[in-house]
Amino acid sequence: MCASLAAFAQTSSKHSTDLPLDPAVRTSTLPNGFTYYIRHNEEPKNRVIFYLANKAGAILETDEQRGLAHFMEHMSFNGTTHFPKNELVDYLQRSGVRFGADLNAYTSFDETVYQLPLPSDQPELLQGGLQIMRDWAHEAILDPVEIDKERGVVLEEKRLRKGAAQRMRDVYFPLILNHARYADRLPIGVDTVLNHFKPATLKSFYQDWYRPDLQALIVVGDINVDEMEKSIKAKFSDLKNPVNEKIRTIYTVPLTGKNQFITVTDPENKNIAAEILIKHPEEPLRSAADYRNFIIRSLFNEMLAARYAELTRQADPPYINGGATIMNFINSLDVYSANITARPGELEKGMKALWRETIRAARYGFTEPELERAKKNYLNLVEFSFKERDKTVSNHFVNEYLQYFLKGTPAPGIAEEYRLTQMDLPTITIKDINAICKTYIRPVDRDILITAPEKEKAGLPRQATVESWLAQVEGESLKPYKDEMSKLPLLSHEPVAGKTVKEESDEILHTTTLTLSNGVKVLLMPTDFQNDQIMYSGFAPGGSSLYSDADYPSAAYATAVTGVAGVGNYTASELQKYLSDKQAGAGAEISEHYQTVSGGCIMKDMETALQLAYAYFTEPRIDKPLFDGFVRRNKASLANMANDPNVVFADSANAIWNQGSMRRSGPTVAKLDQINPERALEIYKERFADASNFTFVFVGSFKIDEVKPLLEKYLGGLPSTHKAENYKDLGIYPPEGRIEKTIYKGAASKATVRLAFSGKFDYSPAEKIQLEALQEVLQIRLIERLREDESGVYSPGVGQMVTKDPDPRYMFTISFGCAPQNVDKLVASVQDEINKLKISGPPQINVDKYKAEDKRSRETALKTNIWWFDYLVTTLQNQDDLHELTTYDSDLSKVSPASLKAMADKYLSGENFIEMVLLPEK
Repeated sequence: MCASLAAFAQTSSKHSTDLPLDPAVRTSTLPNGFTYYIRHNEEPKNRVIFYLANKAGAILETDEQRGLAHFMEHMSFNGTTHFPKNELVDYLQRSGVRFGADLNAYTSFDETVYQLPLPSDQPELLQGGLQIMRDWAHEAILDPVEIDKERGVVLEEKRLRKGAAQRMRDVYFPLILNHARYADRLPIGVDTVLNHFKPATLKSFYQDWYRPDLQALIVVGDINVDEMEKSIKAKFSDLKNPVNEKIRTIYTVPLTGKNQFITVTDPENKNIAAEILIKHPEEPLRSAADYRNFIIRSLFNEMLAARYAELTRQADPPYINGGATIMNFINSLDVYSANITARPGELEKGMKALWRETIRAARYGFTEPELERAKKNYLNLVEFSFKERDKTVSNHFVNEYLQYFLKGTPAPGIAEEYRLTQMDLPTITIKDINAICKTYIRPVDRDILITAPEKEKAGLPRQATVESWLAQVEGESLKPYKDEMSKLPLLSHEPVAGKTVKEESDEILHTTTLTLSNGVKVLLMPTDFQNDQIMYSGFAPGGSSLYSDADYPSAAYATAVTGVAGVGNYTASELQKYLSDKQAGAGAEISEHYQTVSGGCIMKDMETALQLAYAYFTEPRIDKPLFDGFVRRNKASLANMANDPNVVFADSANAIWNQGSMRRSGPTVAKLDQINPERALEIYKERFADASNFTFVFVGSFKIDEVKPLLEKYLGGLPSTHKAENYKDLGIYPPEGRIEKTIYKGAASKATVRLAFSGKFDYSPAEKIQLEALQEVLQIRLIERLREDESGVYSPGVGQMVTKDPDPRYMFTISFGCAPQNVDKLVASVQDEINKLKISGPPQINVDKYKAEDKRSRETALKTNIWWFDYLVTTLQNQDDLHELTTYDSDLSKVSPASLKAMADKYLSGENFIEMVLLPEK
């Protein structure tokens, strides 16, 4: 609930009816104003999360400091009293904490927040974590040498954001923010300041705003609360506020009562989009009465979203996509936002359709069936959170308390939220919902923003024209929304149940495998990781690989063709309504090698989930007008894709890596034109006609005896022909040899580099671990060299992928963004680091870091349903030994500098190497 509550939080002063803070958290404020929140939580076990929150962000910067709140965040990782230079990152990596993935921070307009997850089963590390928090609070060294080194890193982070979206935002942001201070304080800052500020200017910001009366420490995890509180008091009580401290001004965006209009174009923009923003003072969210109003707004948003989704699914959709919602805009404002992405040449049609649904809701409100569905769904979600309260991960609680400290967002705990929801929902009426429309949909403080490709500039409407479109809609004789819901059951016929003919137990993995009478195999893994969560997937080999290139578009889009039409007795819209009060879902997919039906549910909706699976196998639908609408929408979305340099670069890289195969390229108008809906339905039916080749995996909170009859009925009742198909090897692999390709596209002064090594792979569990280790040790070194030493990049990425069938292969990639003039130098640095690996292997310390990180991340992963689900599905598809994880520790122990030197020689030889570079147009 935290994220939703935060969207409507207000920063007003406390009053007597405030909702109480969750009693499970211990909180207090030290005499110096420093606040802390501590909670014991064992999800995950032996882990703790520290957050240090500062009510200091970009909004507090002077003109000479623009960008320095964010720069200060960077400097907190580049030298503190107890961790000089880069020792902090090094110390944490050796403890199993990944930089960027685990150890991180962010700076916004109004706050800067540091996060640190740690193992809690090592007392010395726990104290080390507290020392890091203390150093971050007010012990940054701010060495001028380190400041100058970090300038390049921050400028590279800023460079990554350059492009059409940034250029257009720079134009329209001042207008939609009513020229308030926020419009001139984007956290990333400005080049003139970042390049030339003096260290004293940064120190001034730090001394003014990093102070205990604006700070809070949040600690949630498997810790002793009493001991942690003592440590916090001992460590943070001596923090001092400045003698002449500045007032922490609360900035707002004033409402003017005026309507505004702006159009913005850019040559690299892909879409014509329009947004209508109606601004309002932020609604309070403090008391039980406020909470009821929050629920009303949430129900309104859900019902309105359902209407717009239904409009998108029409045979002739009026836009590519669209919707409307009430949300928090910025600090003191809420906004009613209605937006569309228009089809080329149809901006008027799209905007009128967008506004028509808004006016329909304002004029006639909503219906009782809509409200009843929304209530049931809302209650289901809160009830689910309540049932999982003892399985809630620490991150969730940390974020709740963070918003409580920063914005005053209530954090009463899920038990209290569940109580309030049960109490409030029955009292909420259509009248309550419809009052929202009258409050939020009003003719003042309304901004209209239109963004488009540069080539569309001459044809864009003026303000008077758009206002006339909206007025025309307001003058229409609209009819009330008609809520149509089928009374038929989901399935047109009940399956004839099969039987279990074989049952095998695995005492090591604690799984049971059933073989049903129609040949379907079902692997069941009951767990207690969550109280009520079930995931499942059924797959069989074949996929689109079995079809010719001529049939490929119809095969690739077969599930889309059937999906827009619905399944069983229901259209897609009817299905959404049918499932609105259930926590169950499913979908079908045809990939290159597999046909799959996957889904998830809670136990009480298990039968619905299996009915959906049965329907996707046996009762697909087709609706030619809806299919035509789907094609029109997708063609429209592709119309200006070539404007975007990143799309052009990705398509070019894809074409080279896959030797131009149309099967591995992205969507195109030509592919859409080649889809034959009747043939697509034939292919769909062929792929799901034989269940005997399917294996299903179920992981989650269920009892085998309880689900077995349902499995026998819905999976055992699936048709089977016992064809025993397999997929085809299409021979689509990266080309051999060395290839270098430069793409010139875009105006921004930035480059993107992608390096790829590929070839055959000696497939085994041990070899996979060695390749993963090679990836990680190279990642560590490239961060150290390209970022920390050379200040040339913000975040280099190293990745690897291994496939087993039909032919074991690997791809090892390195990617980064940088200044165009630095490409050759940085590529040479990457190659130099690879050569060092091949000559002498990585330093032992980096191998140790990898092992620590991998062990620690695996400890928590093994306690989640998603890890086991992915592991079982992938291992079964690869036909690997399900017990290969039992050799993990021994395989990991064999990783050494010598073994990784051999891996680098073997897989990073450069024999098959592709270098792709994106540069701005000349």
